[in-house]
Amino acid sequence: MAIVAQSSKFGTYGRPILAWAVGLLFFFPIFYMVMTSFKTDADAVKPEFLFFFTPTLDNYLNMAENYDYWRFAKNSVITAVLATVFTMFVGIPAAYAMAFNPSRATKDVLMWMLSTKMLPAAAVLYPMIYLAKGIGLYDTKVLIVTVLSLINLPIAIWMLFTYFKEIPKDIIEAGKMDGVNTWGEIKEILVPLAWGGIASTALLIFIFCWNEAYWTVRLTTIDAATLSKLIEGNRAPEGLFFGRLSAVSTAAVGPIVVLGWFCQKQLVQGLTFGAVK
Repeated sequence: MAIVAQSSKFGTYGRPILAWAVGLLFFFPIFYMVMTSFKTDADAVKPEFLFFFTPTLDNYLNMAENYDYWRFAKNSVITAVLATVFTMFVGIPAAYAMAFNPSRATKDVLMWMLSTKMLPAAAVLYPMIYLAKGIGLYDTKVLIVTVLSLINLPIAIWMLFTYFKEIPKDIIEAGKMDGVNTWGEIKEILVPLAWGGIASTALLIFIFCWNEAYWTVRLTTIDAATLSKLIEGNRAPEGLFFGRLSAVSTAAVGPIVVLGWFCQKQLVQGLTFGAVK
């Protein structure tokens, strides 16, 4: 009885405290980044101004006036949205075919697509740059959208495939008997039934595209540069400008954090269901 009572007491008090502790641990780097964004570059590296300092908006004003923040932000929005749309446009039919018209090679194809995520990006960086410059696509939105779509397509297909497998195949077959073609099955039957899963997948893909830094930094210079490139540019031979870097980072992650906050239900559903099963 004593053991049961202790277990019940831990479940009542211990788990919430542990959950809050873990939540604060993960939240602290974001809090510290936001706090540092209101410090000068000099104060940001002084231990005596770790928590107590005179806040300033100079970093944000400098970012808006000298760094052309809105151009980088516009590029991030355009490339992330277009890459998400293209990924879903290709991923939905591919997942549909594998879920409702499987072959003996379907599982092998799925595993092969997943294995491409294990490829070290650095191994194909030089060929990618060489090819992009050769066809005149280096530092263009077309290149960034294509790359972001291709690197996220395996995840999208896997998640959509899992959602589509939950839909009874009899519904699709009934549509075929009524004379509905393949496009009609996807548009009129599949999408409405799996809308929650499709929305969750699209949201996750958008976040992945927005947060992508490796390819967007190395495949752009000026014209197609995103917020990741702006963040990377806040360094000099003498070191990092921590105040300005924190301000730019806060402005870059702020929109996606707000989006995730309002769409957390869809995010949890996508991460725990589509990405696991």
